[in-house]
Amino acid sequence: MFLDYLSSLPGHLSQGLIWAIAAIGIYITYKVLDIPDLTVDGSFATGNIVAAVLINAGVHFALAMLIAFAAGLLCGLITGLLHTLIGIPPILAGILTQMGLWSINLLIAGQANVALLGNPQLLVNQIDPLNSLWILAIVFVVIIGLLYVFFGTELGASIRATGNNQDMARAQGINTKFNIVLGLMISNSLVALAGSLLTQYFSFGDIGNGQGAIVIGLCAVVIGTAIVKKISPNFLLRLAGVGIGSIIYFIIYSAVSFIGLDTTLLKLIAAVVVIIFLGIPYIKRVYGGKIKKRISDSKLSRGSNK
Repeated sequence: MFLDYLSSLPGHLSQGLIWAIAAIGIYITYKVLDIPDLTVDGSFATGNIVAAVLINAGVHFALAMLIAFAAGLLCGLITGLLHTLIGIPPILAGILTQMGLWSINLLIAGQANVALLGNPQLLVNQIDPLNSLWILAIVFVVIIGLLYVFFGTELGASIRATGNNQDMARAQGINTKFNIVLGLMISNSLVALAGSLLTQYFSFGDIGNGQGAIVIGLCAVVIGTAIVKKISPNFLLRLAGVGIGSIIYFIIYSAVSFIGLDTTLLKLIAAVVVIIFLGIPYIKRVYGGKIKKRISDSKLSRGSNK
């Protein structure tokens, strides 16, 4: 039984790396831009469906992935413009885009799911999970390398400054609206790219594949950030940490399946994990300070009584 679990790990690790790419996109909005973006549930499915339809039409997987990437850029652009031009709050703008994408994805697919027909050439597949694991690891490393270089440029630094303090960035002459739109576009393009990879891995696309993407992505971001933040504040390490968080999430998923727990509880477990990791810093900051103050006051009181 345990050997079966070990043999299934390459597949779960491969899925972890696919979702790690999506999680990096979520990291850009959640941590870099400081914007809660719910577009990702829709843009992931868009990349998933676009890749499936194009590959079935005979398009090479590389071009299909590129077009899925571009579709993700467009998804982020729509959310960004809804927020910056019309003034819709970012979380609501993301929800509206996500709702619209459900219908668009259904129109593109013509049905709820699209199976890849024949034996098309694919970058990854679950038939050979070990080979797919190495390919996905290379893709992941290349992506975080490119992002590290980009966010080290003047434009990338201005996006990070926008997320840190919009008012201060605006006072320095930075076009914060442009940066928000660009950040959302980059984020959702990576999410859609991950969706196109998942299509190839499972050999089908589904308009429901993006449901819960934000939860999985946040789990990866929160777990990864908690692991690496005490090691170094280096941005490259933070990006790599997101990948580690995603892999840990899918190892937990495989363990839940292995021990026989109901996998429908996984999203509940994921939500609890996010709550714990997000809540602990607040509890330490608020209640930890009060406890320290009480201890300090108690010591002073004892000292004065002596």
